Amino acid sequence: MQDDLFRDPELITPPEPVLMSLNPEYYEWMWRGLKTHEFRRRYLTGRATTWYVYLTAPVSRLTAVIDLDDAVVDTPQRIAEIAEQVHVGNGASVYEYMKDLERGVALPIRRVREYTGFTAAELTEMLGSFHPPQGYILVAKHPNWVAVCDKLTAGEVVREMTVDHPATVK
Repeated sequence: MQDDLFRDPELITPPEPVLMSLNPEYYEWMWRGLKTHEFRRRYLTGRATTWYVYLTAPVSRLTAVIDLDDAVVDTPQRIAEIAEQVHVGNGASVYEYMKDLERGVALPIRRVREYTGFTAAELTEMLGSFHPPQGYILVAKHPNWVAVCDKLTAGEVVREMTVDHPATVK
């Protein structure tokens, strides 16, 4: 790759693996091209992340891995504007979600890979106990989760897509 001529690979920080829940409806929006960002009240900043996605009920399954660019941190109004540019009508609900904050977070989605994954019951069996994440979990700090995520990505990809971001949506 050309980039390798200009960047020292040892200076490139690998994406931080995180585990977060997502409503299945919003997950399907990704596949339909209606969701190109994830919006959060708080999140890691300063680096790209790899999101291990647990889809909430009724799906209740760890099933996808999503590459996220570095977080866009800005006022709730600006984050809502990003949401509106991506999906007309979504800005109001994102603003409502973040209006009491000084800063909100927009996470640009770059690539989505879906796997067969693991049900909540299978996760309980693998981990000893399981409760869907309420915020985000730093996977690297939990060896049992590292093993589960490694097992997930060792499986066959069911479907995959990349997301292109227009220059106006940042």
